[in-house]
This record gives sequence, structure tokens and C-alpha cells, in this order.
Amino acid sequence: MTSGVGATIMSRESSMNNIVKLAVKMGTKTPQLIKLNQLHPLTEIIQSLCMEWNVTEPEKYALQNIEGCHRYITEDNRQDIKNGAVLELVPSPPRIVEEILGKLRLSSTREEKLEALEKLEKLSGDVTFAKEFIQKGGLSLLISAVEEGKYSEDCLALVLVSFLELMELGIEPWESLESGFIRKIANYITKSSGTMDRRTIQSCLGILENLVQTSPEKYSVVEKDVQLIHLIPHLRNPSEMVQQNVIALINALFAKADGIKKKQIACITESEVKNLIVTEVLSTKSMKAEMAHQLYVLQTLLLNQDADRMNTRLDPQNPNPDATEKIKKLRTIAFDQEVESRRYADDHRKLGFENELNPSLDFDVAPPGILALDCMHYFATYHKEKFMGLVLENSCRSDNHKCPFARTSILLTRALCEILGIGESPLEQGSNFQPMFFTCEKAFEETFSICIVLLNKTWREMRATLADIAQVLSVVKEQITRTIGEKPPPETMEEFKERLYRLNYKEIKELWKQERLNREESESQAPPILELKRKLMPEIEALIAQQRLNYLVQGTRFNKFSKGTREKGKYWYCRLSPNHKVLYYGDCDERSIPSIEELSNKLPISEVENLSVGKDTPHMKLGKDWKGKKAPAGLAGLAFSLHYTSDMPRSLDFIAMDEHVFDYWTDGLNTLMGTPMKSKEYEKDLETLLSMEVKIRLLDLEGIDIPYEPPEIPQISPTLLQELETLAS
Repeated sequence: MTSGVGATIMSRESSMNNIVKLAVKMGTKTPQLIKLNQLHPLTEIIQSLCMEWNVTEPEKYALQNIEGCHRYITEDNRQDIKNGAVLELVPSPPRIVEEILGKLRLSSTREEKLEALEKLEKLSGDVTFAKEFIQKGGLSLLISAVEEGKYSEDCLALVLVSFLELMELGIEPWESLESGFIRKIANYITKSSGTMDRRTIQSCLGILENLVQTSPEKYSVVEKDVQLIHLIPHLRNPSEMVQQNVIALINALFAKADGIKKKQIACITESEVKNLIVTEVLSTKSMKAEMAHQLYVLQTLLLNQDADRMNTRLDPQNPNPDATEKIKKLRTIAFDQEVESRRYADDHRKLGFENELNPSLDFDVAPPGILALDCMHYFATYHKEKFMGLVLENSCRSDNHKCPFARTSILLTRALCEILGIGESPLEQGSNFQPMFFTCEKAFEETFSICIVLLNKTWREMRATLADIAQVLSVVKEQITRTIGEKPPPETMEEFKERLYRLNYKEIKELWKQERLNREESESQAPPILELKRKLMPEIEALIAQQRLNYLVQGTRFNKFSKGTREKGKYWYCRLSPNHKVLYYGDCDERSIPSIEELSNKLPISEVENLSVGKDTPHMKLGKDWKGKKAPAGLAGLAFSLHYTSDMPRSLDFIAMDEHVFDYWTDGLNTLMGTPMKSKEYEKDLETLLSMEVKIRLLDLEGIDIPYEPPEIPQISPTLLQELETLAS
């Protein structure tokens, strides 16, 4: 009986989970609110709707989601329907395809063709419709229309938009397109007038990009017919989508090109495309994510032009005339005179080369390879005064405090290659582009020129020696990484330099310190750390208690007070016996530390009843000692008393010299009486010692994220249990 009831309940719950409450409309008919059962076939649901509306031939109708993209509801995607959705009963894909193709094939009027194309453009992104349309020859019809130039400009725009959407669904391969059609599309780009429909240009660019990306054979066709000079004017188009597709096509051609062609594209991009990007693209107030991605890809492709130089070592066994000339040029510029062969080793030493006799050996490591020499030569040539200033400044320093220009330049070049990802392929979702890189032709070399000056500035601020070169470089890398990672990023090289120089060594130290504290604070709240602290707490508390008792055993000198004022030059001393059972006290002078035998009075701890502090102590209350007034607030905060009974209730009263003594004594006395320690010093010491102990125990986990929840322990399989039992027996 019970199992039957349970099965019924489960069946009802399952039934409720499969019900979707939604609205269905059809033209001007009264909408229906229905409960759609996901377990019933769609044909049955459509038939029911048609009966309610007195519509014949239900097999010629389908349900379509009218919210967002107009997508047909099928058995494959019906689970995506949510409660509250609005559907529409519309002609089925076969019926609507037949209607559209009929108008496009027959001698229909321009208005009828336009209406059909608008409907096609609206539905072309739907997979169900697209499969039916392509199967019935619709795609071939569009291709023929484009090749023959049948349509007017407004109709052509709709044809190309629909064609691109249909192809991007992946039903038909791009390789199937013939060269004649591709040349026709290219012709719209290369010979377009300023009045051509934006949608036509946008779609043509998208079609060409897809062809370049997906087919090496089609790339060669596009590459012959479309040159960069044909694409550059379209960057002036006010449409962001056109600009985006232009950059996407440039990126596709750039990425697929061979070595020589790639250099040609890079050269034109550096000299012409960058300027238009700055004036036409970056000037917009807002930028879509896809545009940012395309700019990031273009930036990466341009920076990667330095990858070959970065990976090329300068072989000392095979002298490179160009490299030799650049090294010679460095000497000539640095010392502003003709180089004399007899002093070249001394000049190389002043320039910071490790191999003074043959500086080519310094570039025998890749990365950064010969790219480091390129950057040094660029800096010396185009920033001559700064270069000479750095060399002169380091010539005046002692040998140990010199910042070697050549050595640090090589290390800095390698660091910049790592930070900027030189040689790495663009990320699929990458969008972190730097606007400043589009404002100059030699972006990497300009960045180096700014950063090498920064490195020397940071070297001075750190008062570094040659032994600190790795530490200086780590600070410089942090300065660069943080600056280019700021939002919004620097727009020009000058702004980059200003931000970079503001982020000095002192600022970096403070940022690192704060981040470390934040990280430790976050980690300290993780459940595993809190559990570890809880387990360590008794051990740490016992350690603090033992330290406090040792402090009491050593004893403390206290000032004597009489009638509310301190008696000058009069003191008394109190200390705990080594066995922690008796307090000894008595008078003393300013300098002596009396032994237990020299202290005349004693108070057994067993006779102590309680400890009072502050204004609750007997000697801080109103009385003759304070001339009828309240005790001074400063003294009240340092007062404590031990209450005991011998022949009558009495107290031993203390006034500590400072809060440190007060906290240590009250902690120690509370420990002796078996009550918890409560002082600020106790809280401080507990936190410090706990943190130190936790850090020591977690040294092996350095750099590993501590989970907030313990990992799930997998269940032991029955097979393993049987094997263990077998081994045990």
C-alpha cells in the first residue's frame, strides 16, 4: 500500500515537471494559454491548436519562438522552452521555403521579391529552415542571382546577408563555392562606391573572411583579388560592423600569408592601417567585444613579426655584419666620437656588455636573441640623448652600483617578450589590446625605450647593486604588467610613460604588502585554516600562560603611592615563587632586584579569592587617599588588586607603570587562579603566534590555493573491499 502511494506521488511530480505554461498566438486569432506537455509529440500539440482555431491541414504548420531570434520549435530543441514563453503557429519550413522560392524563381514584381527576401533574411539563421531551404536548391539560387547580377542594390543586400547566415550554420562547406562567385564578391569590395549599402559591404567582407579562414585553396583566390589597399578605404565607413569585418579580413589574410607576403601586410598595416584605426575606430566612445577581439588579434600578429628575431641567436662563429655594425654604432653614439680600435674593450665594459672582447656572445641566447640588439640600437638612434645620459650616469657610479646597459637591455627585452606574448598565437577569447600600440609604427621598440629608462630609475630608487639585478627586474616587470593592465588602458605612449613612472618602487612595495595582507586575511578565514587554528589554540594558550608566569617569577618593581600621589624615590617589588605557589613582596630601591629571601612579605596563592582591575579595585575607589575625588583615569586603567582573607578581608593593591606590565601581571594572576586571560597583549600574542605557527605548517603548500570546502572522499568500491579482505585473510 505504501509503495503504491509513493509511486503515485512520484508520477505526479514527474508529470508536473514536464508541463510548461505558455501562450500561443496565430495572426489575428485569439491567443491560447496552454499547458504544454513535453512528453506529447509536437504534431499532436499542433493538431490540437489547429482544431481550437478551426485551421485545416495542421501538417503544414509549425510552432515558432517569436522572442529574440525567430526559431522553429522541433523535437530536438523543445526542452529549451521556458514557462511564460510566447510561441506562434506559423507555416512550416517546407511550406515557407516553397513560398519564398516560388517568388524568387517566378517573374514576380520587385515588391514581391523584396518581401520574400526580407522573410528569408529573417529566417536564414534558423537551422530547421536553413536545411529545408538548402535542400530545395535555395542556396544555389542565391549564388546564381549574385553571379548574374539580377537584383537591385536593396535586394542584393538582403541576398548577401541571408547567404552569409546560411553558410555560417555549417550545413554547406565553404569549399563548395566556385571561383566566379568569390571574384564577384571580391569585386563588390574592390570597386564599391561610397553609396553602396552598408549591409552589402559588411556581408561581402564576412564571406571573404570565412573563405580565407576555412579553405587554403579559396584563400589564394581571395588573396589575388583583394589587396590591403582595397580594404583600407572601408575603415572610414561609419558603420562599426563594417570596420570590424575589415579588420577581421585583414587579420585572416595576415595570419594565412607566407613570410614575404606577411611582411608586406605588416608594413602596410604599420604605415596606413594603424592611423585609420586610431582616427576612425578608437575614437568611438564604446566598443563591442568582437571589435576589441579583432584589434587584439591584429596587435598580436603585428607584435609577432619580432618573433623570428627573438628566436635568432647571434652566432659568434658566423659573424653577422649587420649586428657588428649596430654594436659599433652603439659605441659611436655613446661616446660621441669615432671609435678607436685600441679602446673597444673599455667601451664595451662601459656599455655594460658581459663579454667585453666579443660582445656578440651576449646575444648568443634566444630568447631574446638578436631582438635585444635591435631594441638597443633603436633606443640609441631615436632617443639619443636619453641613451647617452644613461651611459654617462652609469660611468660615474662605482663598479658595484652600475646598472649595465647591455645586460639589463637583454633581460628587459626577454621580459617584454614574455609580458606581451611575442611568438604566441592569439587567444580565441582574447580582447586585451593596447590602444597605444596603434599610435606608432615601432610599438615594441618604443615600449622598450620607455622601459629601459624606467629600469634605470627603479635601479636608483632601490639603490641596487649587480647582485640585485634579478630583484630590480622583477619590480620592473610588475610596474609594466600593472600599467598595461589598468582600465582604461593608456591610449598613447606618452600616457603609458607617465603612468609607468608614477608607479615607482615605493608604490610597488606598498601594493605587494597590501596584497600579501589581503591574501593572508582571506586564507585565514578558510575553514581548513580555522580548524587548524582551533586545534593549535590550546597549545598556544599554554605557551602564553607559561611566558606570563615566567614574567611573574622574574618579578616587577612598582611605584609607591600615598594620598593620591606617587612617593618619589620609593618603590616596592613583587615576584612569584618558582613553584608558583607564593607571591613575595617588599620595599626596594630604584635599581636593585631583590631575591625572594630579601622580600619580607608573602601571600600564598591559595588564599587569593579573586582579582579586580581598574575602578573596581579598593585603592581606586572614592576615599581619603584621593582627597574625596575619583582616582585619575590614567592610573585607574593600570590598577589591579588581589583580594584574600587571612584573619580579615584584605587586598594587595598594584598600580603598573604601563599597560604592558598591567597586561602581563593580570594575565599571569588569572592563570594562577585558573581563569581565562583577557588582556590586549594576550589577544595580540595569540594572533601573532597562531599566524606564525600556521605559516610554518603551511610552508610546503606555498602557492597552492586552500579550498574553502574539503574535497569529497570517494566511496571505496566493493571490489577493492573484497581485495583488501582477501589480503587481510
